[in-house]
Amino acid sequence: MEMLDNLFRRESGRMVSVLAAVFGLSNLSIAEDVVQEAFCKAIQVWPYTGVPDNPSAWLMATAKNKALDLLRRERTAQRYAPEFGRLLESEWTLSQTLTEKFEPNAIQDDLLRMMFSCCHPRLPEPAQVALMLHILCGFGIREVAGAFVSEQAAMEKRVQRAKKTLSESKRLLDIRSADAVRERIPAVLRALYLLFNEGYHGCSEESITRAELCREAMRLTSLLLEDDRVHSPAAHALLALMCFHAARLKGRTDHNGDLCAFEDQDRSLWDRMLIQKGLILLDQSASGTEISEYHLEAAIAAVHCRAPSVSETDWAMIVSLYDALMSLRPSPIIALNRAVAIGKSQGPEKGLEAIAQIPDAHKLNRYPFYFAARAELAAHAKHSDEASADFAQARSLARSQSERRFIEAKTERCLEMHNR
Repeated sequence: MEMLDNLFRRESGRMVSVLAAVFGLSNLSIAEDVVQEAFCKAIQVWPYTGVPDNPSAWLMATAKNKALDLLRRERTAQRYAPEFGRLLESEWTLSQTLTEKFEPNAIQDDLLRMMFSCCHPRLPEPAQVALMLHILCGFGIREVAGAFVSEQAAMEKRVQRAKKTLSESKRLLDIRSADAVRERIPAVLRALYLLFNEGYHGCSEESITRAELCREAMRLTSLLLEDDRVHSPAAHALLALMCFHAARLKGRTDHNGDLCAFEDQDRSLWDRMLIQKGLILLDQSASGTEISEYHLEAAIAAVHCRAPSVSETDWAMIVSLYDALMSLRPSPIIALNRAVAIGKSQGPEKGLEAIAQIPDAHKLNRYPFYFAARAELAAHAKHSDEASADFAQARSLARSQSERRFIEAKTERCLEMHNR
């Protein structure tokens, strides 16, 4: 049932977060089992009774009742969240405690606490993102593995190891602790950024973009902006960046589902409402005193979104913004993007010079778009032998058939241009 799948995506993370707050992170599997049982009951009951007017409330009530039954049956409150203590042992306080935990404000708090808990400092970034997908977004292990283009067995081990680390915390992070929140905000923002990128720059054989991953990243980032304890100018800038990129999703692929070159994108397909929302968020992000990498990346995306065409894009401004980004967070990928912008702004020879000067360029030796960018600049500079060699290398490194077809189309176009 498609509606139930959508509900699971939207509600399971909230339900698991609340129950994990009650049972404790050491009993995360119990919380997940209770949520699964609630959805199983919906599958059994709704075909006969009809979908309730408020299915989310029905699922929450069912999960709460199942948790109550479990706690009454077990009577081992000491195994669960330590902060509740004897509240889970008395029948009257047990029911009252569960009812309070399932109030809307409490649910929102626990969801945020789970988000920050997933970004445990002992977990590497890929594990943090995998946990968010699995716990907060309701993705099964197979789906998480698909998002990372990873083997299912390897992803299962990664998630289980991450859960073990999480369980050692005993309880969800207290977002009332300003120091604890401030310490983890960069990791939370980074995990959300990586989650969005998994959807936007994916290399899955099934789909070059994964819109559902982008939506989940935007949904979770939006939660940060709704709470004064955890929102920040950088979070506004990050959501602005996501809006600008998500606005262009429909234009990123052609009618065959293949990646569409930026200069060939139909800009009439871009979502103007999302672009406007991004501009508002970017303006709001200027309230702080610090400029983050998300501010600069969002500003670059805004220049692209405002431009009527590639030729009318303010490439000099984009180069300037990349210069600032390189000063703040240097990386070979950022340097490559800067070099491409220099090629657009100052000519292909200057672009090739910038590529030749990329620090740690060896880190891009397995990245197909490094060679594709170099090949395209070489073709525009009439260096046909170098262009042919780099295009061949890019094709050999393509991570999917879709990427390979994209590079082949680029090769053909550049050869046609050279032969004119």
